[in-house]
Amino acid sequence: MFKRLPFLIPIVFFTGALVAVAPLDAFAATSPNLGTALNFTVLAGSTVTNTGPSVITGNLGLDPGSSVTGFPPGTVTGVKHISDAVALNARNDLTTAYINAANAPVTTDMTGLNLGGKNLTPGVYKFDSSAQLTGTLALSGNGVYIFQIGSTLTTASNYVVQTIKGAQACSVYWQVGTSATLGSATHFQGTLMALTSITMITGANIISGRAMARNGALTLDANHIVPPVGACTLGSGGGGGSGGAGGPGSGGTSGPVPVPGTGAGGTGLMIPALMLITGGASIEAARRSHAGAAR
Repeated sequence: MFKRLPFLIPIVFFTGALVAVAPLDAFAATSPNLGTALNFTVLAGSTVTNTGPSVITGNLGLDPGSSVTGFPPGTVTGVKHISDAVALNARNDLTTAYINAANAPVTTDMTGLNLGGKNLTPGVYKFDSSAQLTGTLALSGNGVYIFQIGSTLTTASNYVVQTIKGAQACSVYWQVGTSATLGSATHFQGTLMALTSITMITGANIISGRAMARNGALTLDANHIVPPVGACTLGSGGGGGSGGAGGPGSGGTSGPVPVPGTGAGGTGLMIPALMLITGGASIEAARRSHAGAAR
């Protein structure tokens, strides 16, 4: 048995090291492709209803519904696309992104847990049914965050989503199986995609993100919704690609908004490749040593 040790040690070392390094690239979550929906700050399927001095920074889209009320006193700084081809295309792209997010491979099952007080790193977090958010959620580190929620998403009053240590709101996605309710004075971040409706209670704000209700209504009450601004970069191994800068247009056409980077890392596979070569050489040397000892 002990005669095999020189042969086995390099194998064990190489296998363990490769497993430790590979997940950095191979298992990272990828951003759902929002397509033309990226050009909108809010999208809805049936109605958009506002009360009070809400401000939507960017474009508003509605399809197939046609009822947008409460502007004024609310303000849309961009363009309103109501039951037109632009809104239809954006809604179709939203559906694709929603499905992509729902089918992303899960990294952590959080069913039954409250997101409040958690400090999470990039990954795909699943809730079989509803999700509750009370207190503060910290998203820590550069990468993609996807929250798959089976039914409803509800945040308590004064709830806060923080992005720290390189995390970016442009790479945070909330896929909600039914409807979402943001409590009063909530400070939310990320792209909120609900299958049915989104209700924002008085004073709830999306400080960097989007509100997108696929089939139902978006209901606002003195809220501010601001899309992510600037370049959104996601590194993978080496430096990741970067998206275009800008924000929703305020003129006659929809303006570009940040696109999460899709660049692959420059050294992501180099380390495993070098380890493969080194490991192979070590194994061959051990094999020869073992063969020499046998003679």
